[in-house]
Parts: sequence; structure tokens; C-alpha cells
Amino acid sequence: MIDFWLAAGLLLLVALSFLLIPVLRERRAQREEDRTALNVALYQERVAELQSQQAEGVLDAAQMDSGRAEAARELLADTEGVAPARVSRLGKPLPLLAAVLVPVLGLGLYLHFGASDKVELTREFAQAPQSMEEMTQRLERAVAAQPDSAEGVYFLGRTYMAQDRPADAAKMFERAVNLAGRQPELLGQWAQAQYFADNKKWSDKVQALTDEALIADPKEVTSLGLLGIAAFEGERYQEAIDYWNRLLAQLPPQDKSREALQGGITRATEKLQASGGKVAQAPAAKAAALLKVRVDLASELKAKVQPGDSVFIFARATSGPPAPLAAKRLTVADLPVTVELGDADAMMPQLKLSNFPEVQLVARISRAGQPTAGEWVGRSGPLPSSTTAPQTLTIDSPDK
Repeated sequence: MIDFWLAAGLLLLVALSFLLIPVLRERRAQREEDRTALNVALYQERVAELQSQQAEGVLDAAQMDSGRAEAARELLADTEGVAPARVSRLGKPLPLLAAVLVPVLGLGLYLHFGASDKVELTREFAQAPQSMEEMTQRLERAVAAQPDSAEGVYFLGRTYMAQDRPADAAKMFERAVNLAGRQPELLGQWAQAQYFADNKKWSDKVQALTDEALIADPKEVTSLGLLGIAAFEGERYQEAIDYWNRLLAQLPPQDKSREALQGGITRATEKLQASGGKVAQAPAAKAAALLKVRVDLASELKAKVQPGDSVFIFARATSGPPAPLAAKRLTVADLPVTVELGDADAMMPQLKLSNFPEVQLVARISRAGQPTAGEWVGRSGPLPSSTTAPQTLTIDSPDK
């Protein structure tokens, strides 16, 4: 901070110069004015002396005129080049008072409205931290200085997770979601932190977060990894294998976590076989299912919803797992809209439309952005997953 204060002091001196230079010039002009007055007084004294000598008969008229002219020339020579006297409208006290108040007022305003803490943080972040604790302290101060920075809050959450502080991390990720919106990556990080904060107990909250993340992005890696961990801890080894295989397909070949992930798949396979089970083989390829559905909002609800409310459109099996088989996320502002739900939108490889003979279409409006609960909903009756005719779905009922 020393260089900052030096620069600020230099700028302050420049500002003071504009106030003090006129005062110094006024003093110089005053000295010149005093010298001129002295010369005039000497001239008047010389003329009086000449007049006295003329009265005494010492000087005649011609000598008197010559002496007077000589005195006048000396006066002109002494006052030549002297600037005319300036009249200051401000006076001397006001510039001096301003010279004192400017630095005091400037310092007070900077301490109140300035950002010395942010300047110091910028300097600190320019240097590599010496420890994880130091990095955490920097991020905490950065979040305190900029509480609306979603990026700072997110990185602080990641740092808390690295320090095995999942409860603190969950609070930071929830705060990041509130600041930046319900982005799939943030939802996945929040769900993971919440899961470990709850001592690896699966909850409806964690389920809702992972469902929402995968509906928005079926390839969201944190949610896939977390679902695999939860399935493994719950001894649902086939599910763990499926989730981790799906995650493995998203990682680049050079990713260092591939080896650990493959080791987890191997352990899940061994435990599944030790319990007498067999690893399920990929089902034979079927004709890809594709449902076209037009979603609209009942006229009596248009005044009760907001354009930014989330709209989740999904298909689920009438007899099977409750998880959506295919899903899309839009907003009320997009309605009415026609979407396609197909195997490409599956949240898991084994949960495809083509794997289930009969499905139900659901469209839900959720102001909180949660796919599992909302304010209004529209549901279709059961229909074959092989249906090719366009379907119409109207959101018209309270979600219960």
C-alpha cells in the first residue's frame, strides 16, 4: 500500500499547487508594490529638496527643471517592468483555508467511500498464497468486500470443500445459486456439499437438486458422480456402475480422475458379483422413441404466473422408476411451445423412452425452479412411447 499512498500524496501536492501558487504570486506582487511606493516617496522627497534650494536662490529655474527631470527618469528606471497591482477577489485566508481542508476532506471521503480493502486484496491475489489457510482467508475477505460476486462465493465454496468443511461449502453454493441463477454446475456442487454435510445421508433436498441439475444438463458431471457415490454407499452397485460409466464417458482421455473412477467401477462390479448379482449388459438397440408435444398455459392462469417462472416438461414411465425419462426446461415466457422428448434427452442410459412401453407427459410450472414441486401442472393420460402423433398438453391445475 506504500506505493498507493505515495501516488495519492503526489496527486494531492499537485492539487495544492493550484491553491498555493496564486498566494505566492500575491506575495511577490505585494513586495513589488512596496518597492514602487518607496521609489515614489524618494522622488517626492527629491522634488521637495529641489524646490527648497530654488526658494533659497541656490538653483535657478533651468536647474530646477533639469533636477526634476533627472528625478523622474530615476523613478521610471526603478519602476520599469513592474506588473500592475492585482486585486484578489478571494483574499488570502480562503486559499490557505482550502489548502488545509482539501487533504483532510479528501482523506475523509476516501476512508468512507474508498476501497482500500479491495486494493489490498488485489495486491494479495497478485502473489501466490503460501498455504490453503491463507487462500481461504483471502477469499473470505474478498467475499466480505464483494458480497454480490457469485464467482468469489463459488470459489470460497470449492475451497471449503477442499478443507473438508461441507456444511460451510453448502451455504456458499446455495448463496452462489441465489446470485447467479440455478445453473446445473452450481446445483451439482450444492447437492454434493449438502450430501456430505448430512453425513452421507440421501435426502429429498439432495435428490431434488441432482434431478434439477440433470434435467437442465444430462451430462452434469458432479451430479453423476454424486449419484454413483450414493448408490455405492446404499449397496445399489448396478446403479453406481451405470452412473459412473456415464460420467466416465464425459471425461477427456487425459483426465487424471478417470483412473480413480474406473477403480470405483471395478469395486462396485466385484461387490455386485460377490453378492450373487451380475453386471447388467447394455440392452439391445431399439428404435429411438421421439414424442412431440405442444405445451400451452390455461387462459385463467396467465395472470397468476410470471414470465421468468421455470417450466419443466418431461416424460415418465407409468409403471417404473419415478425419475423422468426425458426432460426439457423452459420458462413461462416461452409458452406456447412445441418440444421433442426422445432418447437423446435421457437422464440415464437405461432410462430411455424406448425402454418403457407406456409413458405419461407432465408439464410443471415452478417459481422456485424445482422440477419435483411447483405451483401449476398439466398431465396427459398414459400413451405408448412409440407414439408419433403430436400431443397437446395444457397446464391448468394446481400442483398437489
